[in-house]
Parts: sequence; C-alpha cells; structure tokens
Amino acid sequence: MKILSGEKQMRHTRRSPNKKNPPPLLEFENVTVIKGEKKVLDSLSVTIYEGENVVILGPNGAGKSSFIKTITREFYPVTSGEHITFRCRGRDVWDVFLMRSDIGIVSNDLQYTFTRDMSGREVILSGFFSSVGLYNRVVTEKMQKKVAEICSFLEIDHLMDRQINEMSSGEARRFLIGRALVHNPKTLILDEPTNSLDLHALHTFR
Repeated sequence: MKILSGEKQMRHTRRSPNKKNPPPLLEFENVTVIKGEKKVLDSLSVTIYEGENVVILGPNGAGKSSFIKTITREFYPVTSGEHITFRCRGRDVWDVFLMRSDIGIVSNDLQYTFTRDMSGREVILSGFFSSVGLYNRVVTEKMQKKVAEICSFLEIDHLMDRQINEMSSGEARRFLIGRALVHNPKTLILDEPTNSLDLHALHTFR
C-alpha cells in the first residue's frame, strides 16, 4: 500500500512500467484546479498503476476530495504555461459514464445526494445506471439477485426496504458501498468511506 501525504501538493513518483504493461490507471502532472478564486489543487503530480492500493492523507482542505472530483470530471484543470499531463488509462479524454462498470465511487457528496425518499434496495440498484433513483429504469431479475448478494455480504439484508433517510449515517454509508460494488469494478475510489461505520461494519468493509 502506498500512502501519500501532504497539504496543497501531492507527488507520487515511481519508475516507469515495463513497455509490456498497460498504461497507468491515473497519470497527473502539474495539474492545477481552481474553484472560484481558490486553488484547490496546486501543480499536482501523481501516477497510480492498476492493482495498487493508495491512501491519500491530509487535513481538511488539503484537496483530497477535489482530487477525486478531478478524476470523475467534476473539476477540470486550468491551462497554463506548464506542460500538463492529465490521463486515465493512457487517455487524455475519458468518459466517466463509459467507465462506470470499471470504477466504483463512494464519497461524502454522494451520501448527501441520497438523503431523500428511497429504499436501500433502490440505492444499490441505482448503481447499475449511475443515477439517483430508478425513474424510468428497467430493473432485471439479474440486477435484483446481485443486490441481494451484496446486501448479504454487507449484512444489511434487514434494511433493504427501509427508506435511506430513515437510516443512521453508518447504515446509509453501507448501502453506498453496496452501490459502488454492483459492477464488480476493477477500481474503487473511496472518499472517507468508513465515516460513521461502527467497529463491526468497519471490519466487514476492510
């Protein structure tokens, strides 16, 4: 496991992979992101390869969530005189919707989005569509079976039909983790995923 720490700037430099290996999962060099008048990422350089486990540590405001939002294309880097590398799996441009079966995401922002009338079952099912809710979505028996398997694994079967806004923060977080697992993604992007989890749930998550 690689642990990156720092405040406004994170650098993760490693030797280049063998030519026979696939390109890095993420390759950022001199990436700067500005939100409003605030610089939330400052010349970020980081390279992460497939199969690595990477933890980014830092105080509030260090840019951890902004880094994730840059990966998911919610934030875009600014152009400057510096050479900028901004690639995902070797591509300078990537469609998050096309990659949704490869990447599962759990974030605090996502949890705030799901504070509405919706059952735990619907929360997980929405992961198949990268949506919030199931409006005009066709849910198959195979999807329902997958949800049942995930709920059994996370030990939340008994909560499947409860409304998400009636659950504790920890219970709701477990359903978001389940939502991220629906496609058996190759990569999980987790923003403080264990917030509000009790000790047993934390052990299950790990």
